[in-house]
Amino acid sequence: MRQTRSRRRPVAIDLFAGVGGLSLGFEQAGFDVLAAVEYDPVHAAAHRYNFPLTEVLCRDVKNIGRTEIISAAHRGWRLHHRSGPAWDGAVDVIIGGPSCQGFSTMGHRNQHDERNDLLLEFVRIVTEVRPRAFCLENVPGLLQDKYSIVRETALTRLRSAGYRISGFDKVVNAAQYGVPQNRKRVVIMGALDTEVAPLTPSPTLVSVAESFAQLPDASDNARLLDVDKAPISDFPQSNWMSESSVYADFIGGCRKDPADLSRPRIWDSSMLTNSRLSAHTAESIRRFSRTAQGTVEPVSRFYRLSLTGQSRTLRAGTGRERGAFTSPRPLHPIRDRVITVREAARLHSFPDWFGFHITNWHGHRQIGNSVPPLLARAAGQRIAQALETSPVRGRAEIRLGDESLLQVSMGEAAPLFKALPEEIPAQRARSSARVPIAKE
Repeated sequence: MRQTRSRRRPVAIDLFAGVGGLSLGFEQAGFDVLAAVEYDPVHAAAHRYNFPLTEVLCRDVKNIGRTEIISAAHRGWRLHHRSGPAWDGAVDVIIGGPSCQGFSTMGHRNQHDERNDLLLEFVRIVTEVRPRAFCLENVPGLLQDKYSIVRETALTRLRSAGYRISGFDKVVNAAQYGVPQNRKRVVIMGALDTEVAPLTPSPTLVSVAESFAQLPDASDNARLLDVDKAPISDFPQSNWMSESSVYADFIGGCRKDPADLSRPRIWDSSMLTNSRLSAHTAESIRRFSRTAQGTVEPVSRFYRLSLTGQSRTLRAGTGRERGAFTSPRPLHPIRDRVITVREAARLHSFPDWFGFHITNWHGHRQIGNSVPPLLARAAGQRIAQALETSPVRGRAEIRLGDESLLQVSMGEAAPLFKALPEEIPAQRARSSARVPIAKE
């Protein structure tokens, strides 16, 4: 006799959470994210803004264990369930994308990079907490032979703990899961005593033009050189690309996505947010104007987006502990400027209600470090199926956090979470060595 599928909302814990790309994707797949762990206070503040019902631990994963994580999840349960029974402590899934720079095929690769150890820290937490399932995202470089020892150590420990694993032997492209961006990643999933079906790509691709549809063009408002948001009513009614698309309708909140089971957010749809313009010199603008769509401007090495294609991978650059280098940002397909944070968010499948830090440096980095929510949703749907649960749609609206959370400096954000000084990313002086340019 077949077991009746549960229709409750399963619960998740997000490690290395950043601003919450995985958190959002799994919430859209029907999970309640009770707790998130992120060591950078600025990113933790943005996560709290977007997920006010999730308890955020601003800690280094290396220094915490099951007790701290489960205690945070209990608090997150109470935020999600103001009344009703207490949580029984059973975790359905742990998700996370450990820092991938050590495995990255971009720039310098170092098999002895200490960040490679974060993969085993993820495994340690999974084996201590013993969720019913896990989802691990990382870069394709993880599958290279030079990282076989750390990779096989991780897989062996997970298998020994009873997890049946899928996805460790292939690379997926976010573009094949509804994301208008070519972003190749490894998505490893596992569950106790059951198989998680592999992700199934879709032949339908979303273009840059579809992702930008009905999005006001920040170039039409010079005030956005000084601020990051403006009323949509300030922009011309006829945008440079006014035609609608299903993707833009879902992302912009004009139409309800039937596959999105997340809790609806209360947000001000009359404002264009995270759209601060970058100031360019007249010479740069001249060079940009001579760069065709789908080609690279030879001096800056900025790639100009093609309206009919997908974006190249959006890069994060490095954190302050690695010299705070900025990664090249794509050029707008029509305007002679780099894209805004909101345009990058559209290319990453973040909805327009989702907020990022008001500065371009933090905002672009928060997106580049994130798992595209639609890719995360696809993984969450597979895990929900493996756990034989049919999650219900979140109905109660959630009011986003205070906007000050998107404006804080590192020094202002740390006290909000009682972050330990020794765990906060320390500023490191930039090396005089040239940083390699990222290429596809």
